[in-house]
Amino acid sequence: MSTNYYPKTEIKWPVIVETNERSIDGVTCKINPNEVLIRCSNPSRLNEVCDIKIIVPDLDRILEVHGEVVLLNKYGPDDNISPRGMIVRFLDISSKDRQVIAKEVLQGLKEKEMESSALEALETIAIDQDEISSKES
Repeated sequence: MSTNYYPKTEIKWPVIVETNERSIDGVTCKINPNEVLIRCSNPSRLNEVCDIKIIVPDLDRILEVHGEVVLLNKYGPDDNISPRGMIVRFLDISSKDRQVIAKEVLQGLKEKEMESSALEALETIAIDQDEISSKES
């Protein structure tokens, strides 16, 4: 697993979290290529492993991720600072799905005019390998 730090950005995408016991509907609040904060009314348990389907409506695509709940807010406040939900760290995600997330996060952060050094790590993931090959030709 990569230990790289990637900045998060606010993106609202519908998600479906599948655990061994149930299905949870939610929406992404903040995301980066390694983890996602999912807003939901009844989050899973800490350390629970789950499968997540992240629906990216603009791209008409569903990202499939296997992850682990690493933080949750089940009983605290439910507001914009501390939304009810959970943070899921990605354990298994395809490089293409990670690339989709990186591109969307990079775009969101560029719109906020983030410091360029904070974006460098994301750019390495977001660059399409096909683009690299065509530039080398």
